[in-house]
Amino acid sequence: MQSLQTVYDNLEKIDRVDATTSAIYRQSAQEVLANPEISLEWRKAICDRLNQVNHDLTVHYVVDDDSY
Repeated sequence: MQSLQTVYDNLEKIDRVDATTSAIYRQSAQEVLANPEISLEWRKAICDRLNQVNHDLTVHYVVDDDSY
């Protein structure tokens, strides 16, 4: 497993990597969130960052989509 800091940092660059790498980063984050042995502080930080990334990507793609 990657370090918690690496998982956290990777989420910040998720919009600048290919789809496969993005999926790997998301999977790593999900593994952290599902692990009760990891501190609540780390899980909350990673959860917050994952939510922010998801929100930012949604806004970016909806704004760029001409069908709306």
